[in-house]
Amino acid sequence: MTDTNGLITGEDGKARCWWHGGDPLYLAYHDSEWGRPQADDRRLFEKLCLEGFQSGLSWLTILRKRENFRRAFAGFDPAAVARFGEADIQRLLQDAGIVRHRGKITSAINNAARALELQAEAGSLAAFFWRFEPAPLSRPSQLDRATLAGLAQTAESKALAKALKGRGWSFVGPTTLYAFMQATGMVNDHLDGCCVRAEIEAARAAFARPGGPAEVN
Repeated sequence: MTDTNGLITGEDGKARCWWHGGDPLYLAYHDSEWGRPQADDRRLFEKLCLEGFQSGLSWLTILRKRENFRRAFAGFDPAAVARFGEADIQRLLQDAGIVRHRGKITSAINNAARALELQAEAGSLAAFFWRFEPAPLSRPSQLDRATLAGLAQTAESKALAKALKGRGWSFVGPTTLYAFMQATGMVNDHLDGCCVRAEIEAARAAFARPGGPAEVN
């Protein structure tokens, strides 16, 4: 049962954010991945691509297909995906293991090329993305389900969306990018009282930021 703050207590007696819903795959993602600081360019590119594929769908749908996506998209190596051509697009459109949406597929290929450009510009994707990490004072002092519902997009996610769109990226709206920031540890949106929240805070405190100061206009 979910309490008024948005926590659900599992069979292990631990309280967690409600959204995993008890699904084993989603529960493992909640505990071991969501919100942990990420600086690996391939994983960052993967997450951004998958956030684009999620548009109009649930994240659990994408999570269940993630290994299929990894096989289909060369492990989300930007250099490999950037070389995909029409034959690859047709192959992907026939792949029932992924989301077969031409616009999202071509977006991922386009964004791979843009990722290579961004690596050349900033040194790494991580160095660029982490410039947009929200300042601590901009974050809510308390985080429950109702507060989290009001954080679908922020000044920082809008700024990052603008920066990427200006560099030719697609499927990178501010809501998509805030979900990306949540997942990759640029914010800690585990609810107050969640058994993982303190662990994520410690991981963020120990994390060596690869970027510079935030670029928010």
